[in-house]
Amino acid sequence: MRLSVLTDNSSMTDRYYLAEPGFSVLVEEGVCKVLFDMGYSDVFVRNAMKMGHSLLDLEYVVLSHGHLDHTWGLVHLVMTLTEAQIEKREYKRPVLVAHPEVFLTRQSGKVPESGTLLSKEKCAEHFSLQLSREPFWILDDLVFLGEIPRRFEFEPPEPGRKRRRNGDIEPDMMSDDSALVWRGRDGLVVITGCSHAGICNIVAYAREVCGEERVQDIIGGLHLMKAPESRLDATAVTLKSMGVARMHPCHCTGFRAVHRLSRELIVEETGSGLVCEYT
Repeated sequence: MRLSVLTDNSSMTDRYYLAEPGFSVLVEEGVCKVLFDMGYSDVFVRNAMKMGHSLLDLEYVVLSHGHLDHTWGLVHLVMTLTEAQIEKREYKRPVLVAHPEVFLTRQSGKVPESGTLLSKEKCAEHFSLQLSREPFWILDDLVFLGEIPRRFEFEPPEPGRKRRRNGDIEPDMMSDDSALVWRGRDGLVVITGCSHAGICNIVAYAREVCGEERVQDIIGGLHLMKAPESRLDATAVTLKSMGVARMHPCHCTGFRAVHRLSRELIVEETGSGLVCEYT
């Protein structure tokens, strides 16, 4: 399996790609191409072109959760596909995979919408929708986890988040936060957007769903920027006890968290332009 980081908060040294506070990854397994998240803007499209990737032959598009820094780039993918159709170029309409609650309106302070810009109905005009709370197997060894069970007390829901459902404002427990997992010969590769569900919760569920305890890599945002030292300690120790071989924490992880994790685990640099291959 080959994984290319199309968008991250930073770019790799000597890799002259664009960066933004967002995340997007292209997963290639054989001839199947899966786009995981699309960042905030068209950065993922521009970096993909520079890396030699076409986005006109995607089989699947996966949304990790409904926040703007992972879903607003969806508009630019729709534009890319629409332009190809108008210009009579070959293209595919990928299947969009996500949790059913990914389209709910999110509110942050006075910002009217920090969630997905396109509605479920509008997305259904451009993609086939596969919305699932349960694990959905994209390929024999590639699975969207669906809703993540919350098992570790040190990974509680984030206070203050709000969402709108049927016109009512309610606390947002981020039940739509999910991850993509590939099962290889050397163990699992866990691909996560922001890990609002808790990275230890995600890894525990990935091992259960895939029937594999070994974890060869974790790549993505861990949302530990404001986490207290007690949570950082518990996260590092728990991931080490799960046998995580290495990590590529990025996006919303935060320097303090990366530093703490590196005391227990092998932590490698991540950024736009990174390419990893797994067996």
